[in-house]
Amino acid sequence: MFKSIFSKYITVFMIILVVCFAAIAVIVSSVFVQYTIDMKRDVIEMCSKLTVSYLEGECAAVDEATFVRAVNRRYDDIRSYCAGLSPIAANELFFTIYDDEGLALITDVHMPYGYILEDISEKDMAIIKKSTSLVKVGLKGVFDLEHLSYASPLLDAQGKLYGAVVVSTPSGEMTGMVNTFVKIIALATLWSMVIAFVIVYFLSDRISAPLRDMSRAAKSFAQGKFDVRVPVHGKDEVAELAVAFNNMAEKLNTAEDQRKGFLANVSHDLRTPMTTISGFVDAILAGAIPPEKYDHYLGLIGNEVKRLSRLVNLLLDMSRIEAGDRKFNFGPFDICEVARQILISNEQRLEAKKLDVEFECDDDNIFVHADKDTIYRILYNICDNAIKFSNEGGKYRISISRHDKKVYVSVYNEGKGIPAEDLPYVFDRFYKSDKSRGLDKSGVGLGLHIVKTIVDAHEEGIWVKSEFGKYCEFVFTLKPTTPPKSMSRAARIAAAEENAENGGK
Repeated sequence: MFKSIFSKYITVFMIILVVCFAAIAVIVSSVFVQYTIDMKRDVIEMCSKLTVSYLEGECAAVDEATFVRAVNRRYDDIRSYCAGLSPIAANELFFTIYDDEGLALITDVHMPYGYILEDISEKDMAIIKKSTSLVKVGLKGVFDLEHLSYASPLLDAQGKLYGAVVVSTPSGEMTGMVNTFVKIIALATLWSMVIAFVIVYFLSDRISAPLRDMSRAAKSFAQGKFDVRVPVHGKDEVAELAVAFNNMAEKLNTAEDQRKGFLANVSHDLRTPMTTISGFVDAILAGAIPPEKYDHYLGLIGNEVKRLSRLVNLLLDMSRIEAGDRKFNFGPFDICEVARQILISNEQRLEAKKLDVEFECDDDNIFVHADKDTIYRILYNICDNAIKFSNEGGKYRISISRHDKKVYVSVYNEGKGIPAEDLPYVFDRFYKSDKSRGLDKSGVGLGLHIVKTIVDAHEEGIWVKSEFGKYCEFVFTLKPTTPPKSMSRAARIAAAEENAENGGK
């Protein structure tokens, strides 16, 4: 019954609604009852005291019979007088007058059926004599009907207790009013719950519908179908969740396409050297290759083995970096010297393409705080790609500058460049802009992804600027630092002063 969010939401909301209305009904009923009781108490107290003040002049009568006759003559005046004080006094107040021994002298002819008189005990008379009190005297319900009574002492001219005036009112009517009030609240609650249920039903359905769509889409993802999207309605949090879900689906779809391309590339890169190795080994074993050419073909086999080793190491490095197992050894080193070493190592390739090489550096030595081995690797990777994709005779430039408390390393080449639609994805795993493999026959689309991962681990940035068919430029940043202590004192001071002038650390 409570398996879906929709049913849970409806059930919880209705339970909360019922509890809230029940609490409101109890509180309002209690307040209403207490207010009615307090109002009646005030009325009977006031009428009792006014009746006493009205009858004080009659207490001088010679005997009780004369007093009773005098009171009876004025009884209607007393009731009319009290009726003017409160609307309930006309029909719900009953007057009884007792003598000093607690015996009833005058009984109200308007007393309702179901009540009988009771005498006032000597103990209660003593209480009444000392002070007026709200006590249950005067009326007794033979059917356990409740009543409220207020007794006031009636004194003669000498201050002697002559008797007591008791004003009573039945409280049973309050039960009927409370019942009626509860019925009204219950009816209002019922209609409110019906209206609230309809509203919450449609609201819950609107909230849970996108979640159901996401659930169906997630099941499709589990089956390898990444083209499913969730409809987006409105601009609330659920809509934002749907947008995020669709973005995730788009990335999953892109990652799946890249994975398939990666598998195709890796399969090709594994199969080609293995086929070459297998063919040459079989030819040597079969005697098809003369012994004097063994060295040549074994050299080719060795190159293919190294090619396989580089591919495997690349995959292992990617796995270690993404898993966080790759440890970095941060320290100061000269980035300009690293760039010079890379230029020298690629001298033959640069000359073979007749590239116009430029090397720009703000100073002879610029020290940065980073992992030297990984920075050498990413700079070599970028420089290698720049040579590979440069036009013959084109410009090839490495520039290193320092400003805004950062060191900027840039590698520029004139060549094919990167299409604008490919620029956002160049650092993604397995992504290859050269899908035809016309220029890049050995890459599998992991080099720039590893470069980006290493730069991110240094908490620095990397980006690319390119105009397709003209040029491409990769730029990344590093943190500047002071020279290491192993330098001579004079060189260290000069480098530190230069670093300070440029805002270095």
